[in-house]
This record gives sequence, structure tokens and C-alpha cells, in this order.
Amino acid sequence: MNRYFVSGNDLEVNESKGVIFMFPYAGGGVSSFKNWGEQFMPNKVYFAQYPGRENRFSEKAISNIKELVEEIFEDMKIVFDFKLPYYFFGHSMGTKIVYELSLKLKESGLPTPVGLIISAGRAPCYKEPNPIYHLDDEGFIEGLRRYDGTPNEILDNKDLISIFLPTLRADFIIDEDYQDIEGKKLDSSILGLMGDIDEEMKLEELLKWQDYTTKDFSYKYIEGKHMFVNTSSESVIKAIKEFVGSDEDI
Repeated sequence: MNRYFVSGNDLEVNESKGVIFMFPYAGGGVSSFKNWGEQFMPNKVYFAQYPGRENRFSEKAISNIKELVEEIFEDMKIVFDFKLPYYFFGHSMGTKIVYELSLKLKESGLPTPVGLIISAGRAPCYKEPNPIYHLDDEGFIEGLRRYDGTPNEILDNKDLISIFLPTLRADFIIDEDYQDIEGKKLDSSILGLMGDIDEEMKLEELLKWQDYTTKDFSYKYIEGKHMFVNTSSESVIKAIKEFVGSDEDI
């Protein structure tokens, strides 16, 4: 596709079965979903690649969610056939991108996702109660350790982590400074996923997503902490496949 989307599977897919767009957590990129694409056959899968990481490392990371969503939106309009059924999956920061992008699509009059998979994300009305993005480098790095999203090998190497800090901080600004006060509803079914020992959010913050849709809402626990998307990826993939009906006609 275009610069924001990387194909996760190309052979023997059937886009009429449903296209899944996946949006990573703060600091994450396409590699966050390594080997995921082949698990969703025959569904077509695309992974979002934000600037400032991996093959887009030379680009400056975006710290404004409206700007980031606008760029993703413009790319999607060019490359995607909205006649096809599609779904959004987002983890943590990715859930905020998913909501804002879905809202923008709805307000533009374009077909919206059949469903959203909200993974480890508070409902939009909740703001991060313990932000770290504003801390100095040392404090920010220590704050990153609580999420288990950045390898200790990187966090412990001052020269290496300094390379990634601008992108990580930009992502955390989006993730932690975001809050919705309008409560606009989407026309997509929502599946919420939450780690059964996630200390970063409360169940009530996930359940509040039911107020953001005119369709069905359901949720389930996944074994693990906030970054269960990495530690229990098979369970996450299974939950997504069941939700989108990979083995059924859509």
C-alpha cells in the first residue's frame, strides 16, 4: 500500500473476507506484529507504520494525534477500496488512533469499520493518570520500564536509547495527553481486550467503550500484563480471528 501501511500477507488472500488494519502501541512498528499476517488467511492484513521507526526512522515522529490521524486518513483514502468490509485493531496508543480514525471516516461519509478490536486501551474519556512523557530523559527511561514494551537491552544502553527517545516521547505524548470530551459514537461493533493482570488500567475503563458505539460491545481477558500483545500473541490472534469471523462468510 502507501507509506503508512505494510502488507502482512500477499498470497492466497481473499479481501472480500475482510481486511484487518493493525495499529501498534507507543514505540511500536510493523515488527511488533512479526509473523502475524499469515495467521489471518484468508483475511488481508495491513500493519500501520508510523514515522520515526524502522523503515521510516529518518522521518520525525509525530506528537500530535490529529496530524497523525489526518495523514493516515489521507493515505487510506488513496489506497483502500471502501467497498470491502474491514476492521481496525489497536493496542494501547493504537486504540486512540483507531477511535480518532474511525470517527474521521464516519464524519467524512466513508464506510466505517465493521468492527474494532480495542486492546489494552482505556475509553477515550479517560486520560492517563500517571504520565511520563514530560519527565527528563532519566525519569522517562525509568518510566518506560513499567510497560515492558522496550527491551532492557535498549533501556540500559544510554547511547542506544538516546536514538529512540525522540520517537518514544512523541508517541507517549499522543498516548498520555489524549482525552476525548465529546463522546461521539461509532457505528462499529467493539471487542475489548485486557490483560488479566494489567496494572495500567481498570476494567471499568475498558467497559466504558460500550458508550462509544451504536453496535454491540463485548470484552475478554487475555493472560498477561499491559503488553500481553507480545507475551500472549497467540491468544490475541485467536480473539481477533473469532471476532472478524475468519472461518465464516462475512
